Amino acid sequence: MRVLLFTGKGGVGKTTSAAATAVLAARRGLRTLVLSTDPAHSLADALGVPLGPEPTPVATDLLGQQVDTQRRFEESWATVRGYLRELLGRGGVDALAAEQLTVLPGADEILALLEVRARVRAGDLDLVVVDCAPTAETLRLLALPAALGWYFEHAFPGHRRLARAARPFVGSEALPADDVFGSVQRLHADLAEVYALLTDPARASVRLVLTPEAVVVAEARRTFTSLSLYGFAVDAVVANRVIPAGGDDPWRAGWVAAQAVQLDEVRQSFAGLPVHLGPYLPEEPVGLDALAAYAEHLYGDADPLGAPPEIRALHVESDGEETVLSMPLPLAERAEVDLARAGDDLVVTVGGQRRVVTLPEWLSPRPVLGAALTDGRLVVHFGQVPVGAA
Repeated sequence: MRVLLFTGKGGVGKTTSAAATAVLAARRGLRTLVLSTDPAHSLADALGVPLGPEPTPVATDLLGQQVDTQRRFEESWATVRGYLRELLGRGGVDALAAEQLTVLPGADEILALLEVRARVRAGDLDLVVVDCAPTAETLRLLALPAALGWYFEHAFPGHRRLARAARPFVGSEALPADDVFGSVQRLHADLAEVYALLTDPARASVRLVLTPEAVVVAEARRTFTSLSLYGFAVDAVVANRVIPAGGDDPWRAGWVAAQAVQLDEVRQSFAGLPVHLGPYLPEEPVGLDALAAYAEHLYGDADPLGAPPEIRALHVESDGEETVLSMPLPLAERAEVDLARAGDDLVVTVGGQRRVVTLPEWLSPRPVLGAALTDGRLVVHFGQVPVGAA
């Protein structure tokens, strides 16, 4: 079972690439679902068939789905939302305002992730291809399990203990019931499972889609670094709308030369990753046959489901005197990396993206001696536990 997530800057052909890959996989005999988590659904348009909120048969071995996050939200968050509406109502907030105030920030992203997990758990598929939202939304989507996991681990248990202690004094009607806490805990467990799935390179990887333009390539480089920061494996790059050389048209020759410069930059930036080139077509590939033909151009003789290269993610090793923690940060510049210590956590910020790494209990008392970027990895050195430290 494999999960492939396609992302990239808006307008680079992300949906086309995801749909084409899914069609090709299905025609090669893999039971495949292509699923859109992009609120601006265009997957049905690319496939040329109507899609619904549940997996819809598209062709032999191919299913399509556009996630209905609003419906999933009502199903998954009803208990907590009901409590919040009741609480706001007792505070004098009118019903319509209470309804709006109880919409969970990031609900679309949360429920899209849970839908991917549900389809994987069903166990009746060989491949799930995810057409993600444009880059910024995708990063928020993929960072969400780790961010909420930190909150649930650090803050939520204390809130529950406080609620139990306060209930005899303030009355049970003002405090969350156990089923509310249970709903939040289930969400935490679900998101932890999603994160474990999507950060396991044996089961899931991300495919970056771009066009050979300077601005687009620059964003793809930043996305690659950010995905590595959060622990996601990138298995390939798709460069769409590549203008083929030929003819004596100066205008065309100029574009071919400009794209060649950017494609060289792509190959250097993403060295070690396959770079699949999609030709600039006279019209957008729509429908199963057109998508299959496009996928054949895109992948050629290469395996469209090739596994990502082996890259050690978060890694800790110790020689007794010193402990070294390292994590991949490809293409990061020293000036854009910030490292801070906050209690048991190591806070890594790269270009506005932040990851909180909770240190294991045996490592957290050790002081940070220094850090450096070495061969595309952030390396943090820890010393020994100070004498007399608890």
